[in-house]
Amino acid sequence: QVQLVESGGGLVPAGGSLRLSCTASGRTSRSYVMGWFRQAPGKEREFVATISWSGGSTLNAGSVKGRFTISRDNAKNMVYLQMNSLKPEDTAVYYCAAGTSYSILAASYDYWGQGTQVTVSS
Repeated sequence: QVQLVESGGGLVPAGGSLRLSCTASGRTSRSYVMGWFRQAPGKEREFVATISWSGGSTLNAGSVKGRFTISRDNAKNMVYLQMNSLKPEDTAVYYCAAGTSYSILAASYDYWGQGTQVTVSS
């Protein structure tokens, strides 16, 4: 079992920045792929970014490319999402996820955090 806890969400004006963190605990010795997803009110959960175990491979959704950066520190069991040039349409609950497949599909991830709210004001 892996437990994930997100932090760092909040209210930020358009054009601002936030850094989300995800702390992993439990069976973190496995080589998990980590991902960030988000869900806005009335919408389905959508892929944001994913990173391989080594951190050598990353993939971003087109809507956040050039603005968001995913990274990880395996020694600290941490995953981060640096979000710059935020837009009102980035408003959502952001979820951290762990899985064994390098994938943009939510179904490929086995463990999920409780989410952290990000609100971008216009």
